[in-house]
Amino acid sequence: MKPKIPNNALKNLSLISISALATIGISSLVIACESHAKNESHAKTTQQEKAMLPTNTLKTLHNLPQLTTTLGATGKDIIDPNKPTLVKFWASWCPLCLSTLGETHEWASDPAFDGFNVITVTSPTQLNEKPTNEFKDWYSVVQKDYPKLPVLIDPEGKLIRTFGVQVYPSWAVLDKNGDLVYLNKGNLTKEQAHYLASHPNELNQLKALNTKTNSSSKADSKNADSKNQATQKDGVYYNAQGKPINTQTIYLAGGCFWGVEAYFERVDGVVDAISGYANGKTDKPTYEQVIAGSGHAETVKVIFDADKVDLDTILQYYFRIIDPTSLNKQGNDKGVQYRTGVYYTNPSDKQIIANALNTLQKQYKTPLQVENLPLVKFSEAENYHQDYLTKNPNGYCHVDISLANDKIVKLAPANSIDEALNPKRYANYDKNLSHLNDKQRHITQNAGTERAFSHEYDHLFDKGLYVDIVSREPLFLSSDKYASGCGWPSFVKPISEAVITKHDDNSYNMHRTEVRSRTANSHLGHVFDDGPKDRGGKRYCINGDALDFIPLNKMESAGYKALIPLIK
Repeated sequence: MKPKIPNNALKNLSLISISALATIGISSLVIACESHAKNESHAKTTQQEKAMLPTNTLKTLHNLPQLTTTLGATGKDIIDPNKPTLVKFWASWCPLCLSTLGETHEWASDPAFDGFNVITVTSPTQLNEKPTNEFKDWYSVVQKDYPKLPVLIDPEGKLIRTFGVQVYPSWAVLDKNGDLVYLNKGNLTKEQAHYLASHPNELNQLKALNTKTNSSSKADSKNADSKNQATQKDGVYYNAQGKPINTQTIYLAGGCFWGVEAYFERVDGVVDAISGYANGKTDKPTYEQVIAGSGHAETVKVIFDADKVDLDTILQYYFRIIDPTSLNKQGNDKGVQYRTGVYYTNPSDKQIIANALNTLQKQYKTPLQVENLPLVKFSEAENYHQDYLTKNPNGYCHVDISLANDKIVKLAPANSIDEALNPKRYANYDKNLSHLNDKQRHITQNAGTERAFSHEYDHLFDKGLYVDIVSREPLFLSSDKYASGCGWPSFVKPISEAVITKHDDNSYNMHRTEVRSRTANSHLGHVFDDGPKDRGGKRYCINGDALDFIPLNKMESAGYKALIPLIK
């Protein structure tokens, strides 16, 4: 029997504008997508498999630097481990964030919130925020108005990536262990925050609810609290400045929609992702009807900002997370509801999808099983399915959500080698470096060095192109790579001497010649004179984490077709 939530809790939780499923508790959420595991659906994975989301949030918060003087140096100084935590994510460019800093400051010292840690987190260099030093300088002036407001800075954006935050302000409620209880993409009123703070014993009940409080909720926006600043109203999405976003929509079936939804919510340019059922026999099926054979596919409605990303790029992100040759099966999930498909509402999208699938087919010997069809009978899934992996970080899914952080940068096709090597093509890279992981950032920006023999590119000899991980500028050809035995990817020469710069390096009491990329000035490695004599005598010893490898069969779709003839 599914546990019920006490009526008094539901009554009070109505303050949070919940379009609630009053009879659904935590255990039923787990059962919902695993009850049919006996039928080979959503089969349980072992604990050894990679968790969908990190669960060390509290440790991350403890280690973050703290900006407000007198409150301590790090999050550990302000977070009581015996209390749950309210976390406000905000940005300096967000008017609503700034206008509500005062009230958040009051909550941090309000006795009514004594049962909670009240903290805020900003992410310099991420999501259009100022660079770290510039943000610190800016806040050093602002903080005099908020002397008791904890402000942690997360320049690498670990937490906003963990929770898929792309809307400011957003709030997270964490239990004493740092596990996410509730995520609100929008602002909280004092009444809502106070209820959460004064009823910590009811936090577990929130885990069972779709507790979004603003009209960006996946529930009907008509039910949203009118007090909140909506990011979506009547089907129109608005940016932080209140201007309508030029959105387009595509529907993607890729197996269990939990992971597909969580993945796309983290893709740059995606405004919203909503789990649902599509192209089945009936209107508005229940989950039980779908798994019983209604013919629907678990499908995610992906709404994206067409001024930031196009449909073809969305499809490239999609292809990363599916097995396109598998029929009615993705990961451990089997059944017609787990088929793959791209469903469109704009007829002009059909050819774009067909072109993308034709290019993808070249990478496989067996036929693709991805449908390219008009959308029929899409309906949103039950509320407990929405944002499931955010609410249940260790929930099962076959999708590697971290792939969303590997940003796809699309280049216009170059008509000649000279055009492909023109530095202007690569000058508009993301200066915030939000697409880099910690290792890539350390190596390219701080002249770091990866451990010898540690990178897969050291022993990769497939045909293709190596580009700068920062700017995507072409640097080396697979034809010029050789097995040097030194432990790092080695090349006899760059694709052109023009794409690199060389600098004296006297660090570590040695004299070496450092190699950097031309456009982004990324540290790549060093060049030595002990290479193959019959090939020029040079050894370009390059960090694998400074490069990205584009396989030969993907060079055309990635915009490097003009360079294909150079690969021997």
